Amino acid sequence: MTLALHGIAVSRGIAVSRALVWDTAMRDIPRNRIDKKSVRFEKKRFELAVKRVMVELTDIRAQIGADSPAEFDALLNLHSLILQDPILSEVPKELIASKLINAEWALVEQMDVLLAQFAAIEDDYFRERNADVRQVVERVLKALRGHATSLPLPPEGENEDPWLIVAHDISPADMVQLKGRRVGAFVTELGGATSHTAIVARSLGIPAVVGVPRALEFVHNGDLVVVDGKVGAVFLDPAQAVIDEYQRKQAILALSRQRLKRLITTEAKTQCGRRIHLMANIELPNDVERVVESNADGVGLFRSEFLFMNRKDWPSEDEQFEAYRKVIKAMKGRPVTVRTLDLGADKTLQLEGGSGAPPTSSSTALGLRSIRFSLAEPAIFLTQIRAVLRAAKYGPVKILLPMLTNIRETKQALAYIDLAREQLAERRIQANQAVPIGGMIEVPAAALSVPQFLKYLDYVSIGTNDLIQYTLAVDRVDNQVAHLYDPLHPAVLRLVYEVIQSAEKAGAEVSVCGEMAGDIRLTRLLLGMGLTQYSMHPSQLLDVKELLLKTDFEATQKLVKRMARGFEIDKIDALMRHLHEE
Repeated sequence: MTLALHGIAVSRGIAVSRALVWDTAMRDIPRNRIDKKSVRFEKKRFELAVKRVMVELTDIRAQIGADSPAEFDALLNLHSLILQDPILSEVPKELIASKLINAEWALVEQMDVLLAQFAAIEDDYFRERNADVRQVVERVLKALRGHATSLPLPPEGENEDPWLIVAHDISPADMVQLKGRRVGAFVTELGGATSHTAIVARSLGIPAVVGVPRALEFVHNGDLVVVDGKVGAVFLDPAQAVIDEYQRKQAILALSRQRLKRLITTEAKTQCGRRIHLMANIELPNDVERVVESNADGVGLFRSEFLFMNRKDWPSEDEQFEAYRKVIKAMKGRPVTVRTLDLGADKTLQLEGGSGAPPTSSSTALGLRSIRFSLAEPAIFLTQIRAVLRAAKYGPVKILLPMLTNIRETKQALAYIDLAREQLAERRIQANQAVPIGGMIEVPAAALSVPQFLKYLDYVSIGTNDLIQYTLAVDRVDNQVAHLYDPLHPAVLRLVYEVIQSAEKAGAEVSVCGEMAGDIRLTRLLLGMGLTQYSMHPSQLLDVKELLLKTDFEATQKLVKRMARGFEIDKIDALMRHLHEE
């Protein structure tokens, strides 16, 4: 009988492959009391294990090819930084001596301390970094126990059938080792939409389902497994009928992807000729290569905070300038929207000695984050703005201010931008002075105040991920309430619709840059609300374009606007069915 497991779909696609199980070193960890004579031995054993893992991470980084996704190097740097943190590299030795416990026990105890710190962070990206801590500790545990820290790899060669990796979690170091191997899909017990497994899987175009409870208990090496990366389903011991059906879907999907490539040079227009602008989201400068390949109309969201991550110091003005210039020049005249630093106070965890570190906040989701952080740290904000303004002379650039909630902070941010211009003028540095300034609409307070914001801003961009989370009071990475995270909730739809309509009345540009933009189930709904600019992951762009080419803009608007005033919950499903009737 076919057994179905369910998790979070993070990278679309279908795989029918044999399983290669990567077990974890976290099981059966020895917890032994030691005598004082053994303290020196345990400390030395621990130091050698840490050194061995550091050398391995360095060696793996050297294996990264020029054509590898940029995420590989960034994530390996993060693991190296975690390993060097005194909380993991030094404190365990103190515990060995003070508590007279073995190295494994001391390491795991300190891991729990660090994980508790990450758990207190309500920013999605940083909360999911607890998985990186676990992976680093796991490698050290394997070294302590004399086990191989590298994992069994699928065979090389194009003639080999692809394997499906099943693991508790997959570290970036392990991802690098998979380069050039035949991998059909990833299935992990941990992870979320912003986990590194999800990020790398999407960049490689490999189906992935994460957050699958007890996957390692049910899957064994060599088992035939079917993975549906679209719905987040994993089928074990599949019946022949299931295998045949998914192999048929797999073939259709492969043909569809080839067909979609023909649309790369096609303008995104609806059937009635309405031009729709399809932009791409990026995290790092190297991501722009995928944007160019997809022929996107521009970069709709450059998440600049990724330039600040995985390091012990602040990036300098020149360093940021070079990163922005690289993206702007690569786009060859197509616009690039740079969102200013969108981090919370938890960022101090990555700085050495607290130099220039901002004050901490008890809750980054409701505390000192995004524009609040920038306004509290004007030196950091001004440095970034100067870098963007300098880079703007190489092509069209827009500045996007994250998570605005009131006019006062908007005016303050604009004043700092004017100050940055003055500082560059005083230094006689040439910079583009006419850079449009926009604001992210991510909280209900901002969504309800768009007309007021547009008296001071040139455009707005709707960040649907946070808007949904704040509107519904749902933590989307909490498995216990994830089912309540609903982009089709009437309150969410009303807010999105009102923002689009308010911007249209003011004659201002409006875009959607959250996950809703790249979800083809919602493409026509947003179009019917009047949206003509979407920004998404480059891999989603052609799917959205194909649907738009088959859509009548005016007819879709009439259908949506008939229901827009109420967006009654019992009528939304009917509306969605009507929108997708061919």
